Amino acid sequence: MHQNIKEYYGKTLQQSADLQTNACCTDTALPDVLKTALSHIHDEVLNRYYGCGLILPDLLTNKHILDLGCGAGRDCYVLSQLVGENGSVTGVDMTAEQLAVANQYLDWHTQRYGYQQANVRFLQGYIERLNELNLADAEFDLIVSNCVINLSPDKLAVLKQAYRLLKPGGELYFSDVYADRRIPQDLLQDPILLGECLSGALYWNDFHNLSKQAGFADPRLVEDRPLTIDNPAIQKRLGNIRFFSATYRLFKLDALEPACEDYGQAVIYQGTIEDHPDTFRLDKHHLMESHKVFPVCGNTWRMLHDSRFKPHFKFIGNWDRHYGIFEGCASALPYNDTPENTPESGSCC
Repeated sequence: MHQNIKEYYGKTLQQSADLQTNACCTDTALPDVLKTALSHIHDEVLNRYYGCGLILPDLLTNKHILDLGCGAGRDCYVLSQLVGENGSVTGVDMTAEQLAVANQYLDWHTQRYGYQQANVRFLQGYIERLNELNLADAEFDLIVSNCVINLSPDKLAVLKQAYRLLKPGGELYFSDVYADRRIPQDLLQDPILLGECLSGALYWNDFHNLSKQAGFADPRLVEDRPLTIDNPAIQKRLGNIRFFSATYRLFKLDALEPACEDYGQAVIYQGTIEDHPDTFRLDKHHLMESHKVFPVCGNTWRMLHDSRFKPHFKFIGNWDRHYGIFEGCASALPYNDTPENTPESGSCC
C-alpha cells in the first residue's frame, strides 16, 4: 500500500490536473484570509496540491502545528503565515519527490514572508509511525491533515499518534474522504482508486469508533459535501458506493463523555475571534451568535472552556446537576440532508 501511494504521488501525479477524479480537490469557497495567504505561495507548490478541504481552524497565532501528509507543502506554507514567526509548522510525508519540492522553496517562502528564519520544517516518515521521528509527547497545539489519512493502512495508529502528540486541549482538525459503507477488499488493491483517495476511505461509522478508541471521545463534523467521481470507468468500478469530503475536529480532552449530556449549561460568544465578529461556528451544529446565550451540552462546554477558545466566551452553569441526554442532539452523519435530520435552529451536538 505504501509503495503504491509513493509511486502514485511521487511519479504518476506531477500536478493537480493529473488527478482522474475530483475526490482530492477542494471546491469550497475560499475565505479572504486563505486567498491572501495563497497569493504568497510559489506556483510549483500550488500546482502539486491534492487536498479535499480547508484545514484552517481559528486562533492560530503563535501555535505549533503538525501537518500529516504535507505533500509539497502548500498547507504548511499557508499555516506558516497564520501562526506567525513565533509559531511553527512541521510537515510529515513519506514521498521523497513531494518533500523535495517543499524543501526547494523553504528559503523562498521565508524571504517572501519577511521572517528572520524559517518557521517550517519537513520530515520524511509515515503518519502511522510518528514515534520514529523524535516528536515529543504533547508537542503540538494542533494537528492538521488534508485528504491523507485515508491513504494510511493503519488509521487507528495515526489517530493514536495524533492523540499522543497533542497538548491537552489541543485538536486534530482535518479533511478527508469517507464512504457510506465499508469498501470491498478487492478495491483496496487498485492503485488508481487508492491514489485517488477513494478505496482507502473509511466508512463514517468506523471512523467514529476508531476515533473513540484513540481517545477522541466526541468527534465533531465541521462541514461536508458529496463527491461526484466524474470518471465513468472509475464510477462503474465503485458501483453504488457514495463518497463524501468531510472536515472533522477532534479535541484531546480527557473529561469528554461518550454522549452529549445536559447539565443546564450555556455559553455566550463575545465576538472577539478575528474575522468572526457576529457568529462563531464550532461545528456543523453549533453556530453561535455573538452576545447571545447559547445552551450547550457538557462536551461542548468543555471544548470551549478547556481549549484555546476560552478567552472568547462567557460560561454559564456548572456540573452540580444532570438533566439527561441533551435535547435535540443530532446525528453526526456526513451529508445527512433529509428534513428530519436537519435542525432548523438552536443548539445540538
